[in-house]
Amino acid sequence: MTHLDLNGKSLLITGGTGSLGKALTKRIFSQWPDVRRLVIFSRDEQKQFVMAQEYPNKAYPAIRFFIGDVRDRERLVRAMQDIDYVIHAAAMKHVHLAEYNPSECIKTNVGGAENVIYACLETAVERVVALSTDKACAPINLYGATKLTSDKLFIAANNIRGRNPIRFSVVRYGNVMGSNGSVIPFFINRKGQDFLPITDPRMTRFNISLDGGVDMVFHALANAWGGEIFIPKIPSYRITDVATAIAPEMEQRVVGIRPGEKIHEEMITPSDSFYTYDMGKYYAIVPSVPNWNLEDFKRMFGARLVETGFSYNSGTNTEWVSVEELREFIVTHVDPEFAV
Repeated sequence: MTHLDLNGKSLLITGGTGSLGKALTKRIFSQWPDVRRLVIFSRDEQKQFVMAQEYPNKAYPAIRFFIGDVRDRERLVRAMQDIDYVIHAAAMKHVHLAEYNPSECIKTNVGGAENVIYACLETAVERVVALSTDKACAPINLYGATKLTSDKLFIAANNIRGRNPIRFSVVRYGNVMGSNGSVIPFFINRKGQDFLPITDPRMTRFNISLDGGVDMVFHALANAWGGEIFIPKIPSYRITDVATAIAPEMEQRVVGIRPGEKIHEEMITPSDSFYTYDMGKYYAIVPSVPNWNLEDFKRMFGARLVETGFSYNSGTNTEWVSVEELREFIVTHVDPEFAV
């Protein structure tokens, strides 16, 4: 494994005012105080205004707030001048909103990915990590389909770089505990009302903390050879257990799944198993035709090909989070003052 040192480096985070962007920013400044520049690129001026109060320029002279949309290729090229590493976290991510606004979702998630790739190739960017989602695996909704397309674009970008030494990779993980729009803060806000709405009592999801997501991004920045999709080994939870952990006395009322929603989530399909390697803490789906030596890659990381037909599904996972563990996670990662 390669040691990552961001001191003296310049980074840009698209969607930098989101949950993961803010967690990345916090970690970067705590772990690499001599980072040369950190550009927070997003289209939401209010979120940038609020975030700038947390990171005043006098205390954090390396930070820059850059209003821009990933749909705007020229703005991206301007923002990426003198940038070493790019983390692409911008996306339209709400499944039901994408179903009702398909063109907008495609413009941001697919067109935006193309623009980020173009801007990186036009500048001196060295490494790019794009965020994926479990919904990109065997997608049944438009959001998942656009993110799968985005993944494919970033993987293929390694084949069009020419002599440019840039490396593009992808990280794919499940629901981030406590992130904006996720179920845990929604349930917490519903406490004291008549009932908690449950989409389907069979529903399961993968679970990862914001810190776990940050760790994955930095692992990819340090260790990607180009074209890998990195996937963490993480536990699953049942939606009914989340409801019980937050409000055990409240009625759980089944309201039906939303448009485009799955009962279980999958991050590796049986078809992916031919190119999936167990790397210890993570899995990696490698390109079907990598532009590097696969045997060298396997030796370097002790990577082992998974069994043919292997899949990684939240409903058949071997590791589960209990109700008590969920309560502990909520206190640690979401709300320190949470109490049943």
